[in-house]
Amino acid sequence: MKVLVDADACPVIAIVEKVAKEFQVKVVLVTDVNHLLESDYAEIITVGQGSDAVDYALINRTCPGDIVVTQDYGVATLALAKGAAAIDQNGRIYSDKNIDRLLFERHLAQKQRRAGGRLAHVPARRKEDNETFEQKFRALLQKHA
Repeated sequence: MKVLVDADACPVIAIVEKVAKEFQVKVVLVTDVNHLLESDYAEIITVGQGSDAVDYALINRTCPGDIVVTQDYGVATLALAKGAAAIDQNGRIYSDKNIDRLLFERHLAQKQRRAGGRLAHVPARRKEDNETFEQKFRALLQKHA
């Protein structure tokens, strides 16, 4: 088992590394050339710029039993299809029970934006968001270890 992180602008990398280190689980951060990452623990894979380049690189390295950290519903869907677990930066665990609804909501939001509509503002990240993520991520690691 390993943890793969869609690391472009991911706010929980430090938490992932801290908790994975406690469980002695490998972490792989996948990013594009526009983001410079450093880590004393994780393997960093940098891919070229391009639409979905990070997503494809991450999914190509995903195996059954792995855990994927991503806020991208498409990446989460592919991870689930490969037998991996998936969680977002707020601690939402993706599953076969919620992924279809999330994809449909994303479709409706895209449709609304194309029609000129605006969506609700995303609130700034709070300390509680990090605490929730850590709690859910830790539970996910315990379940899959």
